[in-house]
Amino acid sequence: MKPQPHLSTQEVLAGLVERVTFHNTENGFCVLRAKARGHRDLVTVIGHAATISAGEWITASGEWINDRTHGQQFKARFLKTSEPTSIDGIEKYLGSGMIRGIGPVYAKKLVRAFGEKVFDTIEAEPERLREVTGIGPVRAKRITDAWAEQKVVREIMVFLHEHGVGTARAVRIYKTYGADAVQVMTENPYRLARDIRGIGFKTADAIAMKLGIEKTAMMRVRAGISFALTEAMDEGHCGLPTEELVPLAEKLLEVPPELIRTALDLELSNGAVIADHVGETPCVFLAGLYQAERVIADRLVRLLNGKLPWPPIAPDKALPWVEQRIGLQLAESQKTAIRLALASKVLVITGGPGVGKTTIVNSILRVLSAKSVKLLLCAPTGRAAKRMTEATGFEAKTVHRLLEVDPKGGGFKRNADYQLECDLLVVDEASMVDAMLMQALMKAVPDDAALLIVGDIDQLPSVGPGQVLADVIGSGAVPVVRLTDVFRQAAQSRIITSAHKINQGSIPDLSKPEGDSDFYFVQADDPETAVPRIVDLVKTRIPLRFGLNPIRDIQVLCPMNRGGVGARSLNIELQAALNPAGNRQVERFGKGRRFPDFDALAPEGVQDKSDSRRPPRRV
Repeated sequence: MKPQPHLSTQEVLAGLVERVTFHNTENGFCVLRAKARGHRDLVTVIGHAATISAGEWITASGEWINDRTHGQQFKARFLKTSEPTSIDGIEKYLGSGMIRGIGPVYAKKLVRAFGEKVFDTIEAEPERLREVTGIGPVRAKRITDAWAEQKVVREIMVFLHEHGVGTARAVRIYKTYGADAVQVMTENPYRLARDIRGIGFKTADAIAMKLGIEKTAMMRVRAGISFALTEAMDEGHCGLPTEELVPLAEKLLEVPPELIRTALDLELSNGAVIADHVGETPCVFLAGLYQAERVIADRLVRLLNGKLPWPPIAPDKALPWVEQRIGLQLAESQKTAIRLALASKVLVITGGPGVGKTTIVNSILRVLSAKSVKLLLCAPTGRAAKRMTEATGFEAKTVHRLLEVDPKGGGFKRNADYQLECDLLVVDEASMVDAMLMQALMKAVPDDAALLIVGDIDQLPSVGPGQVLADVIGSGAVPVVRLTDVFRQAAQSRIITSAHKINQGSIPDLSKPEGDSDFYFVQADDPETAVPRIVDLVKTRIPLRFGLNPIRDIQVLCPMNRGGVGARSLNIELQAALNPAGNRQVERFGKGRRFPDFDALAPEGVQDKSDSRRPPRRV
């Protein structure tokens, strides 16, 4: 068996495909068994190919990997196919099923009749195919058409490879544009970023540079406008003020601002981006995000103006009934929220931790369930959905599962044409739902259903663009219940009381608690002091005080990835203290992250909480 080289080494492998174990026609992913030069046994090759058949000759560049399940494989970044030249390869290729109606029997006949010149005959003298017994005009046409298609595919893939496009992306390009792929790329390679999911501006720009397109070309600058807005989108924004967009694009594209303003006017005129005002500030939005926010607003207004999907419910009877069912005495603020929910088509319930949101939702669900109202519950993450199920006793799903995500197309099966079947939809942890996901959800909610949105605007923001919950509350168009009273049980938690004080702009109580507590403040004025204190807390003090296992039970969260007290540095320090490596170890990508030859790693891991937990300024 060939020894596994270092992962960074690119090798070239060439050989004959003996068997196509798997080929996904949608994305081109394939698993091949090949007879490669320099290898006595068949090798497994994984990569991407638009079309692939047994008998074809492949040239692949990549590296050897050792898969835990399937063993040693050659992972190809580039995979070039060409027609076979040997008699055995030609027969395998023709008999592989590539051409409908041609199997192993006719493959043998064709090879017997024309030998190694069978492909030349198909291309230059197709009428001679009828010399073979059993091949008439229909079958002959199938053979010539299939061969012509295979040749076009090969030419396209060679062109893409020559311009630095990896095979996986090359297959997506071919699947999108077909025989026009070369023409599209030559005329405007920046279409790739717009048309193909997974290919961004930087990839398209690299291809354009190889094609000789100038930095100042208008097609590049126009595409760069959307690129700049996409960069802002990664920070949570749905759009940017014009006075910020122009300098950002200038910095990203390295072109004069006059060119950017000309390109912006052109993009505005064809609708790729949209201009609007936020207050008095002129802004520019990506068309898709702008339309998403419009759809959310329009759907909310439409739902608000509809009729309640359940008959009138008397709160004076419902509230004592539900108190008895849940075994709790509801506070006046909770009763007010429940009364409003039972009479509202759309309602937002918001508040910090410990203010009773879950109790209110649970009470509403029990009352409506008793009236045979059809309920659907969802949350943006699996953990939130599971917590919601446990707290209410009603099944909750992730938003994606509720909308029945389509992995192939990337959209959802549930939409305006195939809506959800419910009388009330409850969306929990709504602060984490971004604009595009909320748009999809709102389209799937039927007009005659009610909507209950629950969340805390001071909680985790959405990773994607938009701040839907805050904007819905701020619009004043939807009734909102704001809960502020922290209940006795929650008030005993110093985490909860400290969170509320921070939200109010006050400094929390940082003094040493008397007795047991869930909140302790340990001061450290610099990284040199903080790191050993963190290690000591995780390794010694917390395990001794609370009887916890430092590896299984403790997790460290920090607000950054880099720096002395960043996630990378702390992982190294904690691993050295809790799980020192033995003689055998692997260093990952030369970044100092070492792993022993067994799976136990540092405690739960240190997580960087900066990227999706930012407090961005959003438009």
